[in-house]
Amino acid sequence: MRKLLWWLIAGSTGGPNRAKIIMTLHERPSNAHQLSEKLELNYKTVRHHLKVLGENNIITSTGKKYGELYFLADRMEAEYETFKDIWAELSPK
Repeated sequence: MRKLLWWLIAGSTGGPNRAKIIMTLHERPSNAHQLSEKLELNYKTVRHHLKVLGENNIITSTGKKYGELYFLADRMEAEYETFKDIWAELSPK
């Protein structure tokens, strides 16, 4: 899981946005519209990152299309401390 998180967060230019989505979903499940407003990101950008995170089993969802609610997957919840360690290493001191 650690390697996957490094790749998702540090391995591309979209990593910081994915990290923000992970942190936001850790606080509270949200739909794509809520995430785009809270994070001040374009809706399509959020949808792209949700797709990447979902394909890598970092998040899960319930519902259909509009209003689909996203949650951290159980596996990600269990490894949240690992994610925080990686994010702390990447964040400016």
